[in-house]
Parts: sequence; structure tokens; C-alpha cells
Amino acid sequence: MTSALLPAGFHDRLPPRADAAARLEACVLGTAFAHGYERTDPALAEFEEGLASRLKAARRQDAVRFIDPVSQRSLAIRPDITAQVGRIAATRMAHHPRPLRLSYGGPVLKLRAADLAPERERLQVGCELIGLDNVAAAREVAGIAVEALAAAGVTGVSIDFTLPDLVDVLAAGPLPVPAERIDALRDRLDAKDAGGVAEIAPDYLPLIEAAGPFGPALTRLRGFDGALASRLDGLAAVAAGLDVALTLDPTERHGFEYQTWLGFSLFAEGVRGEIGRGGAYAIVENGTEEPAMGFSLYIDQLVEAGAGADARRRLFVPLGSDPAIAAGLRRAGWVTVAALEPRDTAQAQLCTHILADGEARPI
Repeated sequence: MTSALLPAGFHDRLPPRADAAARLEACVLGTAFAHGYERTDPALAEFEEGLASRLKAARRQDAVRFIDPVSQRSLAIRPDITAQVGRIAATRMAHHPRPLRLSYGGPVLKLRAADLAPERERLQVGCELIGLDNVAAAREVAGIAVEALAAAGVTGVSIDFTLPDLVDVLAAGPLPVPAERIDALRDRLDAKDAGGVAEIAPDYLPLIEAAGPFGPALTRLRGFDGALASRLDGLAAVAAGLDVALTLDPTERHGFEYQTWLGFSLFAEGVRGEIGRGGAYAIVENGTEEPAMGFSLYIDQLVEAGAGADARRRLFVPLGSDPAIAAGLRRAGWVTVAALEPRDTAQAQLCTHILADGEARPI
């Protein structure tokens, strides 16, 4: 029946995937909580004008808009939660001592999907450290992302670092570029278009080669211009505490339009595309700026790759069984499924074990 179909880019999360998503979210937020990050739960929709002012141009176009029948004003459903956490930090929690540590988890909705990422609704989970964007903050945030993924059982994690404002720094100092050509230069570098870069600013060509495994790429970048020394020292300090595979692409800009001195993408073996992003950025509210550092993970991609799945130890409890025995087994970690009528069976309830003579026995 067509009435049962969902719009393109939407899906129902069924068991066991819905359970896996919940477990992954709990692992990430539990890790964050252990590091002092308290959960906030922003509203699903806001007035369009306010939300759009906090979203960068690319993400502003992602927002789904509609007219609120109560206020008769345009509302927008969030395409990203990070901007909402920034609003909360700058307004309702402006009095809170800094650095402020907040975590979050919830659905986000995009107006349109990309060809390679057809999902329009995703579950976003993450952390934001507000008030600092220094090396110590970056080490903490990146370290929590890696720790949270390990706690969730995700293996083969890697991080790709980028320096989003690198071109701006160089163009304003040691390697001047006319202001009207900077955007084009960024685009050519991002696309690794050597011919296009040579046409605009040939001095920037070494940046294309300064990409790849972290160590060699950092060495090449250090030889490019001494003006970057302090920034690269900071990047090296961030990377030093991470026990995962690391790469560096200093001019990657796609998706990092609002990051400042540092950005990073998270990947995992066997998972399609990025599983998350993070980095340094600025919260702008009422004409003032506040530095921040954070990361976001997208849970559905991890679930698709099998992360968060459990062993499904389900114990069938026949009619007439002692409830106290079943309760004890639940405390020991079992999932118990009680028969509610004589024709109930362990197979029908997808159980792996059955309670017999007070013990859990394999089926």
C-alpha cells in the first residue's frame, strides 16, 4: 500500500537496529558524562530567523521550513544540533563558568540529501566544549571522540585533520593573494586542482602535496612556510595523544566552512563515508564571539556497519515459571521474555535460551 511508504531519505528504525542505535548513543553520551559533559536537549524546531543566523550558508539551505499555526511565523527544523547548543551556551547558560561542557543526542533533518548520502533524517550525537579552542581543548575533544567510539565497540577508527583557515592566514601574511581570488583558490586547493592553483597562486602548490599520512604530511607542511610553526606545533600536540590512524589534508574545506584553526573528520573501518566531524569554531551571538571546540557523530552509519549490535541472549520464560528466578537472571544480564499464553514458544519470541529447572539452557 502506498500509504505505508515513507518519503525519500526517511526510514523506520526496527529491532535490532533501533536497539543498536540506542546503545551507541548511550555509549557516546556515557563517555562524555564521565569527562564532565552534561546533556542538553535542544528543541527540534526554532524560529527560522534565529536558527538561520547561527547556521553557515551551506547548512542554512538544509533547513526544512514551515509556518507555525500558533505564531504564524516561519519555523525551521534543525539540520544540525551544534548551532543550537551554541545558542543555549550564549544565552540561557551565559552565566555558567567557562569552559562549559555540554553533550547532546537527537534527530536532525535535511531538506535535501546528497547523491552519496541519501539519508535526510539522521541521529546526531556529540559534545561541545565552550569557552576555549586551544590545544588542550582540542586534545580533550578529539580524545573523547576516540574513547567514545572504542566504548561503543567501533574498530579501525582513523582521523583526518585539516586546517580550515590556512589559506586565510597565508594570504593575509607571507603569501598574499588578492581578496577577490581567495575563494577561488580555496576551491582549487580543496579539489586538488594543481592547474587551477598554479593559475591563481603558484606558491600554494606545495599544499596539495602536503596531504596524506600524518607524520610525512606534517613534515612537508613544516617545510612550506615557517610562519606556520606555532600552528603546526599545536596540531602535533593534539595528534600526539591519539592512538588511532592519522592523516592530514591541510586544505580540505568541504563541510568545514564554520571551523577556525582546526578541523577533523572521523572514519571507521567498514563504515561508509565519514562517521563524524569536529574542530574549533566561534559562537556568534549579539555581536560577540566565543571560542568553542566540539565533535558530532552520526549513529545510523555505524549501525549499518553492525556497530552496537548485542549477542541477543534472550531467555524464554515458560508459563508457571518462578518470577524470582527470572528477576535474578535479569540482574545477571539476561533479557527475559515471558510466555503470556500456552501457545507461546521460544522460537516465536526469537529467544536463544529457555528457562528449565531454574537454569538458562540453549535452544
